[in-house]
Amino acid sequence: MRSVAINVGANTNQPGFRGPIFGDGRFEYVPIPESASIREEAAVPTYADLDLSVDVSDVADTPVHLDPTFAGIHDCERYTYGDPHGVKARPLLDLDAGDYVFFYATLSTADDQRADWIAPDWGTYLIGHFRLERDPLSADDYHEASDAERALFSNNAHVKRDPFDAEVLLYGDGAGSELYDQAIPLSSREAGVDANRLVTDLSSDSGKGPWWRRPMKFDREATEELLAIRDSGDYERAFK
Repeated sequence: MRSVAINVGANTNQPGFRGPIFGDGRFEYVPIPESASIREEAAVPTYADLDLSVDVSDVADTPVHLDPTFAGIHDCERYTYGDPHGVKARPLLDLDAGDYVFFYATLSTADDQRADWIAPDWGTYLIGHFRLERDPLSADDYHEASDAERALFSNNAHVKRDPFDAEVLLYGDGAGSELYDQAIPLSSREAGVDANRLVTDLSSDSGKGPWWRRPMKFDREATEELLAIRDSGDYERAFK
């Protein structure tokens, strides 16, 4: 069992703000805007269509790139993820059914009174994961798949694009995948730019430079520790 962590969600470049993290660790998953052409028959939500507390008035009518999708979140029914970029697609394609993909996002601290593991101003946090129900699909795999297999990804943002552009597609097991209720810190307590031990000790990343934009690999032991932290809620383990 292995895992890869991938950066997702709104940021200061797209659409110009991050999703919020509240004082108790709850957060909102805010997608980036859609930047590609969409097939005429495909339906894509706008920021105004999403149930968000953050002010989206400046981009209310902008379509969103809703990827990953989490069942029960933003009217999605399945756990899917696609990516067109080789730097992310390559490590994801190395995974197998039963492996994990973690999703992390940069989030802006919304409350003055906050848990002591939440960084001031902004930080980087795990927000959810997939346990892969099936092996990842390459672009060629997807085009050669049966209609029934391709239908599993019908609501994925990359399938809705014209042309289809995913280099990898992932499908999460409904019993082992989730968007978290409470984010898990990857940043230090002091600053969002500083990585904690989940990055520097457990992942393939050094935690130097803009680590919060890069994919991170975790071996079996590290993956088990991330899952144990999620299950226990003992976030002190991120700093020890």
